[in-house]
Amino acid sequence: MTDSYWIDPGRSVTVPLDEPPRVLSLGVGVHGTTGPVDVFRLPDLWQLHLYRYTAELLVDGAVHVIRPGRVSLVPPGAEVRYRYRGRSEHLYVHLRLPGTGPSVTLPVVQDVGALTPAVSELLLRAIAAAPRSPRQAEAEVWSALWRLAELAEPAGRESRPHASFAAAVAYIESHLAGQLAVPDVARAAGVSHNHLLRLFRAETGVTVVAYIRRRRMERARHLLRESTLSIPAVAAAVGVEDLQAFNKACRRELGASPRAVRAGG
Repeated sequence: MTDSYWIDPGRSVTVPLDEPPRVLSLGVGVHGTTGPVDVFRLPDLWQLHLYRYTAELLVDGAVHVIRPGRVSLVPPGAEVRYRYRGRSEHLYVHLRLPGTGPSVTLPVVQDVGALTPAVSELLLRAIAAAPRSPRQAEAEVWSALWRLAELAEPAGRESRPHASFAAAVAYIESHLAGQLAVPDVARAAGVSHNHLLRLFRAETGVTVVAYIRRRRMERARHLLRESTLSIPAVAAAVGVEDLQAFNKACRRELGASPRAVRAGG
């Protein structure tokens, strides 16, 4: 029985990534040495390839140009036809994906660009780990799939806003314990102050300041409930050194005082 998926004639697939994949085979594939064309299917398995060569790929009739730094994710049962230009080497993973849970839409073929070294490293680590630790290999492949999901462009939107929002969130998450000024976040994301405000409105429905405040209080709630850190230490850990301001923020965002939150209120 194959995994469930949705395919837009060889162009995109919608897959669940909330659970790790089951890796059946992976390694370095070498093709094009016995002939210029391969045609085949994997009836029950997904195919993940990171290419190191230039060729043409057809997936259920849809044509893709592949070249170094491009990745393909082909669903079970799809017919693939490769037209090689000589000896062709790629990293490959044959896997099963869980059939339920929230899904993400990925292109069948996408250019990972600057992320090529990172994705390649994850797959090479998976290949090295597989003989001794299959679960570690699956974790590395899962990480690679999430990197591809983060890179994929949402339908109907330009890639730049998506990438800029991700960069802004990454900067915020790594600086929650310190000073966080909106101009600094915009600079880290590579966009103007006003563009950053529009991005956060579109992605989260709130302002950058409100998002930062919410994330700080979510982290504070965790530390108050799950650790024995003092309340002043928790406040400092989320970038709010003034205890009165921390108390007000807790009441506003969490609906209770820090002591009440700690007590489970």
